[in-house]
Amino acid sequence: MIETQARPERAYLLGVVLPGERLERTQEQMLELAELTRTAGGEVIATDVQRRQQVEPALFVGSGKVVEIKERRAELGYDLVICNEDLSPRQQRNLERELETRVVDRTELILDIFAQHARTREGRLQVESAQLHHLLPRLIGAWDYHRQGGGIGTRGGPGEQQIEVERRRIRKRLKDLDRELEQVRGQRQQQRASRHRSEIDTIAIVGYTNSGKSTLLNALTGARVRAENQLFATLDPTTRRLALPGGREVLVTDTVGFIQKLPTDLVAAFRATLEEVTYADAVLQVVDGSSPAAQEQAEAVDEVLVELGAAAKPRVVAVNKVDLLGPAGLRRVRQWFSDRYANVVPISALQQRGLQQLGAALHTLAEGDMVPLQLLVPYGRESVLRELRAVGGVERTEYTPAGTRALGRAPRAALHRFQSYLLV
Repeated sequence: MIETQARPERAYLLGVVLPGERLERTQEQMLELAELTRTAGGEVIATDVQRRQQVEPALFVGSGKVVEIKERRAELGYDLVICNEDLSPRQQRNLERELETRVVDRTELILDIFAQHARTREGRLQVESAQLHHLLPRLIGAWDYHRQGGGIGTRGGPGEQQIEVERRRIRKRLKDLDRELEQVRGQRQQQRASRHRSEIDTIAIVGYTNSGKSTLLNALTGARVRAENQLFATLDPTTRRLALPGGREVLVTDTVGFIQKLPTDLVAAFRATLEEVTYADAVLQVVDGSSPAAQEQAEAVDEVLVELGAAAKPRVVAVNKVDLLGPAGLRRVRQWFSDRYANVVPISALQQRGLQQLGAALHTLAEGDMVPLQLLVPYGRESVLRELRAVGGVERTEYTPAGTRALGRAPRAALHRFQSYLLV
């Protein structure tokens, strides 16, 4: 038999622990790096962590460790080395020269995954922009072993045949991308303005990658978006209507997943997408309660929300995948998150457990800007009551000779829509 299927690239993972950093935290990051590698299509054949007083400016790790890694190549047969930190161009070039193999840093690995998963024109533009910004300072001297022949860290963006493009051509392409992305941002702003005119509240679903955001959106709204047990399975935001208890409707938007050390180039390129969080009225944060690193992942999401200026927004925290926890684990997770956040709801999006409680929590959150009102709606104008139910709620109706008297509530911003029917 002739083997026709290409074998996955074999990756040697490398990290450092600096003074003041917990070894456990670094080990969790290395496990995450391994999962990222597998998502990119690679096979992890070794993981190595070195304790250092500081990162070696020339080689990232010590020269002795570099010699050790090089000597193990015959034994392990690795194809590339993946570092858990962002490397300077100098470190990357020196490591590749010493190891005589490709070296990829954390940002390149994440960008590679994004390049594979980008489905829409917007997503592909954003990934290409991030890749080119990352590539530009690495052009000189990066050709001996880096990116030749494709593989992890080389996909999408400029393409394999354009890797050795001159700085001038890259800068010209970046200008073109900026212009196209500005058009995308304009389209998104128009969409937001349309939603704002409809005065329907928006809720952004945020969370660590693979925490179950898309699964939850599907469970709440029947959106049927792609949901897989994989990091960064979905990149493009999806917005659906959700009817809360009492009949009020909100718009729920699934966003790109967050991760520890989210690359700066990626945050900048995906600004148009991440702004969905910035402009939302409230945030639904999804946490993988079954993950041993659930607390660290929640903290990473908090950091990104601060960076986006969205940390102060009203928030409900859905602790997902509780079906994978025993009673003791559920008590421990609930206690930690309840101490940190005001509104915490344990759920299982996959098994659709706790969704009623989650809906009630979102309803309570949305009620914060509601004001009571009394209407007298003439017969034949029942659409007014339907509109009130959609944006707020109707608590009681009474039929009178002059029309339907309704007691309800509506967002303060939508009161003008019912002005002519208000009872003083």
